[in-house]
Amino acid sequence: MAFGDPIILGDTRLGPPVFLAPMAGITDLPFRRAVARYGAGLMVSEMVASTEMVTPRPSTRAAVRAKALTEGALPVSVQIAGREAGAMAETARIVEGMGARIIDINMGCPAKKVTGGLSGAALMRDLDHALTLIDAVVGAVSVPVTLKMRLGWDEDCLNAPDLARRASDAGVRMLTVHGRTRAQFYKGQADWSRIRAVANLPGRPPLVANGDVVDGASARAALAASGADAVMVGRGAQGAPWRLAGIAHDLVGSPAPVVPQGAALADAVAEHYEDILDFYGIDLGLRVARKHLGWYADANGAPLRDRMLRADSPAETLALIRQAFADAQEAA
Repeated sequence: MAFGDPIILGDTRLGPPVFLAPMAGITDLPFRRAVARYGAGLMVSEMVASTEMVTPRPSTRAAVRAKALTEGALPVSVQIAGREAGAMAETARIVEGMGARIIDINMGCPAKKVTGGLSGAALMRDLDHALTLIDAVVGAVSVPVTLKMRLGWDEDCLNAPDLARRASDAGVRMLTVHGRTRAQFYKGQADWSRIRAVANLPGRPPLVANGDVVDGASARAALAASGADAVMVGRGAQGAPWRLAGIAHDLVGSPAPVVPQGAALADAVAEHYEDILDFYGIDLGLRVARKHLGWYADANGAPLRDRMLRADSPAETLALIRQAFADAQEAA
C-alpha cells in the first residue's frame, strides 16, 4: 500500500495515519475522550492483563480498563497481554463481547512486572510460544487482530522481522513496531531505520512505526526511515491530547486542531480533570489526575504545578487550574 491510502481492518476504516499508543495507566477512557475531541486515526486502550480478566470475578482494574470501548465515533482497539493461550483467547472473546472493534496483542511492553511473568516483550525470546498466543486469539474472535512488538529482546535478539512474518501468516491484520529493544526500555533514541526490515517483508499487512514521534517533523522522519504506513504517538501526547491531530494535519492535511490557549486551555484541562473524577470516583480520581495535571503544566509552562498536584479537593484543584492555565496566559 502507498502512504496515505486508507487502512481498513475488517469493517473498520481507520482515520489519518496517526494513532494513539497504548499506555498503562494513561490511555484510559477519560484520556481517550480528551484525544477524541481533537481527532486521531485510531486509539488503543491501556493494556488489559488476561490473568486479571479470566477469573470468576475480574479485577476492578481490568474491568475499568476495558470499559466503554465503543463510545464515540473514533475507532478504538483494545490491547490484551498474557502468556497462556486459553486465557488470551477468553479475554479476546470477553472484550469483543464488550464492543471492541479491534484487538491488539502486546508483545512489546518492557516493564519488569510484565516480562517477569513471561508476557509482553519477553515473548520475543520464544517465538514458537508467541505464535500459540496469536493463533489462539485470531481463532477466538471475528474482529481483526493486530500485534505490537519491539525490535527484539536485545542486540543479540533482533527478531521483529521473524515475528512479523509469522504473525502475518497467522492472520494478524496490522503490525506496530517500537524502534527500541526491550533491553533499552525507553532510553536513547528509537531507531526507526531498523523497522524497515519489517516493512520490506513481502505481502505484509499495514505497518505502524512507534517510538519518539512527538511532532510533524519526527513523524515524517519515522515514516521515511522505517517505510511504515502510519505512526503511533505515546508519550508525546501527554499533556497535549491535540498533538495527534496536529501531526496528522502536518502529514496528510487533515483539519488542523484548534490548540486551546488561555481560558480555553483551562476549560480543556478542567474538562479532562472532571471526567477523570467522574470515571474513577473522587478518591481514586484525585490520584489518577495528578500525573495528567503535571503533564499539562509541564507542556504549557503553567505555574502552580506543585500546588495543583498537592491539592486534596476538586474545588481547590479546579480553582488552581483556572489560575494556572487561564489567568497566567491571559496576563502574559
